Amino acid sequence: MTIKPLIILPDPVLRLQSKPIETVDQAVRTFADDMLETMYDAPGIGLAAIQVGEPLRMLVIDVSKEEEEKAPRVFLNPEILSTSDARSTYEEGCLSIPDYYAEVERPAEVTVRYLGLDGQMHEETADGILATCLQHEIDHLNGVLFIDHISKLKRDMVVKKFTKQARRVSA
Repeated sequence: MTIKPLIILPDPVLRLQSKPIETVDQAVRTFADDMLETMYDAPGIGLAAIQVGEPLRMLVIDVSKEEEEKAPRVFLNPEILSTSDARSTYEEGCLSIPDYYAEVERPAEVTVRYLGLDGQMHEETADGILATCLQHEIDHLNGVLFIDHISKLKRDMVVKKFTKQARRVSA
């Protein structure tokens, strides 16, 4: 397994639309393992393929608590089928926007359909942190970042800060 370098804001790659995965083969399974390794190393609870520079509709999630056994999940071509009217707010962060967190309100429950590594179609209804994480990572597949769900003023400040940092690094 390989730890992949993370794409960091303001890299325009983060705004790309990801393409569907056509077949579930060994290359896809190996890439899923690499993504999980990268996510755990970061450390994070979710990672979309675009965050490691691959515009593929794949994401990995593990919302288990530290003291629990790891529970890695892989979602290929995930799509949200429905959302609840009820809302919930969580403090979100992102491996592509390190050390920045903000309260984001999203639907409290979602039903998603996805392809598993077994090549089968699955449907699942999630709530709590899993629902939030699924929405956050599926947003990534559509070129949307969690900062797009906060006020324009806060978003502009974050983008400006990361753009300035990127210029310093490349200088």
